[in-house]
Amino acid sequence: MIQYALKCSDGHSFDSWFQSAAAFDKLAAAGMVTCAVCGSAQVEKAIMTPRVRPARNAVAPVAPQPEPAPIDMATPAPEVEQALAKLRDVVEKNSDYVGNEFASEARKMHLGDAPERAIYGEAKPEEARALIEDGVPVAPLPFIPSRKTN
Repeated sequence: MIQYALKCSDGHSFDSWFQSAAAFDKLAAAGMVTCAVCGSAQVEKAIMTPRVRPARNAVAPVAPQPEPAPIDMATPAPEVEQALAKLRDVVEKNSDYVGNEFASEARKMHLGDAPERAIYGEAKPEEARALIEDGVPVAPLPFIPSRKTN
């Protein structure tokens, strides 16, 4: 199969596939190659760029990658880490840690069965989803509570 860029006498350009170069010549001579836009049978090959594939086993050259900058552990934490540390400090000082009882405590407060207070803890994804679906205001924290770390 061969693909040709074609052009009609009215200047319309289009592409078409043919079994071979001889097949194009035979069909064009018989008036069976027509413009895809206007239907004119006066069609000729247009100048086109050949489509050449690289060999199957050819490997594209790989551009050298710059070495990542080494991390200096002696320097202060980036601004984001400092902001997260500050958030953790505020949450832990102003909230009660309820651990794995977070979902049940949050639900009790929402229903009025427990006094409202700021709490944090852990919840399974299904428990958190159920709280959200029931309209209980909850949000994930971007850190692991310090009571869980070693």
